Amino acid sequence: MSNKKQNILIIGAGLCGSLLALRLGQRGYNVNVYEMRPDLRTTDISAGRSINLAFSDRGNKAMKLVGIEDKVKELCIPMNGRMIHDKEGNTFLSNYSGRDYEYINSISRGELNGLLLDEAEKHDNVSIHFNKKCNSVDFENTTATFQDYNSKEEFIEDADCIIATDGAGSALRKSYYLGKKFLFSFSQDYLSHGYKELTFLPKEDGSYKTYKNALHIWPRSSFMLIALPNLDGSFTVTLFLSYSEGEYNFNNLTTPELVTEFFQKEFPDALEIMPNLVDDFFENPTAALGTVKCSPWHYKGNTLLMGDSAHAIVPFYGQGMNASFEDVVEFDKVLDLNLNHWEATFEAYEKNRKKDTDAIADLAIDNFHEMKGHVANPIFQEKRKIEMALEKEFPSAYSSKYSLVTFNENIGYRQAMLRGRAQDKAILNMLTDKIISSEDNLKDILEKVKVETEAILEDDRIAGLH
Repeated sequence: MSNKKQNILIIGAGLCGSLLALRLGQRGYNVNVYEMRPDLRTTDISAGRSINLAFSDRGNKAMKLVGIEDKVKELCIPMNGRMIHDKEGNTFLSNYSGRDYEYINSISRGELNGLLLDEAEKHDNVSIHFNKKCNSVDFENTTATFQDYNSKEEFIEDADCIIATDGAGSALRKSYYLGKKFLFSFSQDYLSHGYKELTFLPKEDGSYKTYKNALHIWPRSSFMLIALPNLDGSFTVTLFLSYSEGEYNFNNLTTPELVTEFFQKEFPDALEIMPNLVDDFFENPTAALGTVKCSPWHYKGNTLLMGDSAHAIVPFYGQGMNASFEDVVEFDKVLDLNLNHWEATFEAYEKNRKKDTDAIADLAIDNFHEMKGHVANPIFQEKRKIEMALEKEFPSAYSSKYSLVTFNENIGYRQAMLRGRAQDKAILNMLTDKIISSEDNLKDILEKVKVETEAILEDDRIAGLH
């Protein structure tokens, strides 16, 4: 393994695969990447997939690792908080943090992926091949079977190890499951909601039709609309809605009149700035939202799952891309240990990482319920008010669950989840019992929250949740 001339085959040149190829190329390995889609730098292949994503500190940690932080920053639009829109069109900005320097960014998936591919290809020891679909992986012999989209010919590639970063529909994970050669656990859970991409087009002068530096949310209890800004003045808008439940759902919104009526009733201020609504609604696909968990991620020292192929999550914490980028950082740390062989490396990586990817998957489901409903709830708003004040007044002594997950990149997702949930429980309990209120002295609130949080964490430890 210490022989850097080893040949590594990466399946998938998306965000995780292209970053991994770049990092392994920097480390001197011979890297071959095979991607089933055309080269996104020369072809538009968005096809209803989210064209922009929330980029935050965990993802940026990876950009620092490969030395392209400044180039990535040029693609970012800072979003300082959530702009909540009610049914009457009133808005309320809820900052992500009480610390001014903490914010998330809207970033173009295609631009970022293209940059990573460009950077990876600067290395002579990295080769990227497009239009090559992986059909299966022989994980015992460390070979993969591909089909060329253009010639339709099948061919086999072998390598010293194969790393699959081929997303939620991973060919390697499917081969693990179908191979039945070892005990492989796999779960795939779908939400009853799907999503559809829509757009706010820019004004004629190229400016934004609504406030640029926020993630806009129209929370409606059982469904919601969100919007993220793009560099060209547009917003990518996403409708999250049940397939079959409620007065309006994806199954019954079948005519332009019904879609317009739905938006007029629920999102009138959004409808005003999207004359293209009906076209977008019927041209863009409705996609499913699911969580994938599996184990083990590796087979001996031959193959490894990474990114969404190992742990696909729903998008409600804005951490899918960030978690996959953090995978590469954590894998790189294990490579620094110079373990004797790939099996020891893969084992150490999975042992360190899986508890955290399970945690962010669970947190993303939590945040789905929070975003579509709780953000409009008065007790939740009072809790956020207190947390913002604590972060502002005591920047080094308090971080909300959101801040722990999104801005504290040096603690793992699981640790962030356990402490964050305990803090949430502590504050909500004390607000309900009138032990604290947002009018109280902040230092007193902080002490009470700390004591109650530690008591809850101790109960969790006794219950085995650590």
